[in-house]
Amino acid sequence: MTHDLAIINTFVLYIGFMMAIGVYYYRRTRNMSDYFLGNRKLGAWVTSLSAEASDMSGWMLMGVPGYAYLAGLNAGWIAIGIAIGTWANWHFVAARLRKYTELANNSLTLPEFLQNRFHDKSGLLRIVPAIFILIFFVIYTSSGFVSAGRLFETVFGIPYEYAIFIGAGSVVFYTLVGGFLAVSRTDFIQGVMMFFAILVVPICAAMQCGGFESTVTAIQHVQSTMLEPLTKPDGSTMNAIELISLLAWGIGYFGQPHILVRFMAIRTSKEVKQATHIAMTWVILSLAAAVAVGMVGRVYLTTPLEGTASETVFLVMTNELFPPIATGLILSAVLAAIMSTASSQLLVAASAFAQDFYRTLLRKDAEQKELVWISRASVLVIASLAIFLGLNPNNFILDMVSYAWAGFGAAFGPALLMSLFWRHTTKYGVLVGIIVGGVTVLVWKQYALFGLYEIVPGFLFSTIAIWAVSWLDRVPEASILETFDKVGKSKI
Repeated sequence: MTHDLAIINTFVLYIGFMMAIGVYYYRRTRNMSDYFLGNRKLGAWVTSLSAEASDMSGWMLMGVPGYAYLAGLNAGWIAIGIAIGTWANWHFVAARLRKYTELANNSLTLPEFLQNRFHDKSGLLRIVPAIFILIFFVIYTSSGFVSAGRLFETVFGIPYEYAIFIGAGSVVFYTLVGGFLAVSRTDFIQGVMMFFAILVVPICAAMQCGGFESTVTAIQHVQSTMLEPLTKPDGSTMNAIELISLLAWGIGYFGQPHILVRFMAIRTSKEVKQATHIAMTWVILSLAAAVAVGMVGRVYLTTPLEGTASETVFLVMTNELFPPIATGLILSAVLAAIMSTASSQLLVAASAFAQDFYRTLLRKDAEQKELVWISRASVLVIASLAIFLGLNPNNFILDMVSYAWAGFGAAFGPALLMSLFWRHTTKYGVLVGIIVGGVTVLVWKQYALFGLYEIVPGFLFSTIAIWAVSWLDRVPEASILETFDKVGKSKI
């Protein structure tokens, strides 16, 4: 696409700055609480933007615009589902999870919280969730590396096989070195960059097309169905199952470990309300702009984008709209989106391995420094697997994300909600629910039954399993919910 030196220099400076942050926080990472939760000292602004930046990766700047480029307003149903899910997660889960994880013996990971919540001595509530975390995060992280590979391939003409290594290497470095403190601070910067980048591109492109009214008219002229939210690209009308499948992205939020860990790290639960307002403003505007990028790109670009190339619409538009330095800054925001999510996912997957596998099965008495180094080693292994999985350039980013998203949402969403809100939930109920949810997604994906997004049956079957097994297995025992009531809501 281009080899302009100004764009290259901007990318190099940006990556260098992110790595410098990693080196700085390397000196401040002393134990596992620092490495995984930043010692629970994040403010509302850093927490909210870090959560959303780690959530909305390259799929928001590349996957969603690519879908909207082909489907128009039909892609907006995903955005609506995501916005509703984001609000529900912040409103119902964030503060409660922050309080309970600290009460539950200062739990640092989701599996550790489940173990402490149900007083599990067997280790199953750490090992089984960790297995699903590793499986689905390899897929999710791989989607980020595919995004990075497509970015460098499109912008600089670098062969995809080399480009994916460059993008992955930069992510791994500052995750490996700085841990959660580095990731959360860089996520804040990246969240700001992503926000302004996704807004400025469709606005400037629409101005180039003669204004918003002219752009809408042009879109209707190119393909009138793009302005019909219930009409698919082939002209047929969406059925109920397809609509439910798109909206169902929202229920996935309750089970995303890389987002939930941000709730656990906020300074106090009192700051959740402010963080919610910040996060929702960011999400609504960014998602609306992401859909607009694809639709405006359909009339702004003169050369049609086909297949996986449709997911480069944001990159191509940026290169044609702006001078080299501005292009470099905006495209750095794409790299920011990719790096923010991939680094968060690597960190959570590493914590699952170190805390929930290594410490539970191999070295129960492992010291903090040893666990930090084991975590860093596991980052390298997990990243290597993700790179291998992403080497196929024909992978659709949005497809990979939807698979991993469904896996986490179905395996952990019902388990977390029942653990936080239903006193009669038992450890065996949660254990069976996690297995049922995760396996349902893995199996349903292979057969695509009824055309229904796999998160729907996975979430439903998992919830039923937790309820049924907990009801059969109900045993009077101390509950973290009762402990919370005793110490009072204002204590944490």
